[in-house]
Amino acid sequence: MKTVTSERGMGLIETVVGATLVLVASAALLPLGIVSTSITENEGHLSARTAEYAQDKMEQLLALAYGDSTTDTRVFPANSIGGTGLAVGGSIDSANPVAGYVDYLDANGSLLATTGNAVPAGWMYMRLWQISNPSTNLKQITVTSIVAVKIGSLGRMPRATIPTLKTYPF
Repeated sequence: MKTVTSERGMGLIETVVGATLVLVASAALLPLGIVSTSITENEGHLSARTAEYAQDKMEQLLALAYGDSTTDTRVFPANSIGGTGLAVGGSIDSANPVAGYVDYLDANGSLLATTGNAVPAGWMYMRLWQISNPSTNLKQITVTSIVAVKIGSLGRMPRATIPTLKTYPF
């Protein structure tokens, strides 16, 4: 009986050539996968930490009395004097932080001591807050947390901003 060539399967040589092509393509894409995984992990980690630290500062500010204008929340535990409390002021512009409305954390999230507007060495996270008074018996509190390191080729610094309102007498 005569065999038809179209009924024969692939030979070993064709299979080896195909597998080699797939291997070369996979090897070419591997570095791209490693770099993207690393950047995603770093940015995700840093973004989550900035949000966590902004929320921590917001909770600390919300715990103050509406009329408090002296509590220093730049230290832990907060001092009842020497700070700005919930006094109207501050800024969330990281290029121009306002003294009394900014604090710095190290890579572990520990508060670093500051004097005036001096930026402490070794800071990893900057937290800025702004207090405004949009109407009677209402204060708007905005907290922004920023990472010191830039991520990716665009050099973006992860940040988190949280706004909230506080009413009198609460």
